[in-house]
Amino acid sequence: MGEDTAVRALEQLLHEIDRCAVELQDARERAERLLAERRAGHTWLEIVSAEARPLVVERISTVLSSLSGAGSSWRRAQARALQQERVSINRIATLFGVTRQRISALLRESAPRTPEDAVG
Repeated sequence: MGEDTAVRALEQLLHEIDRCAVELQDARERAERLLAERRAGHTWLEIVSAEARPLVVERISTVLSSLSGAGSSWRRAQARALQQERVSINRIATLFGVTRQRISALLRESAPRTPEDAVG
């Protein structure tokens, strides 16, 4: 079986999970340092003013956004792959735990664009 879009999307998701795990570990270590500073008697103003960028909360927001994007790409590619295997929209919806309308929307989002589409 050759390489397909779903495989590439899953590989990208795995890459993002690994990258985000490193980011989250760094954020955790920094959060522990912040907690230690607070317990040592520093004020929140002192702690926040001295914290280097990206802030812990910024790292977490970036990770969430990155995982959301990679997860969405994987879901769209997976839905398209299932449809190409002639799995019904209703069955895909059941597998994903969403409505058939959501699957229809996912498939429209990932529909291949052809020159004829642009004219119509």
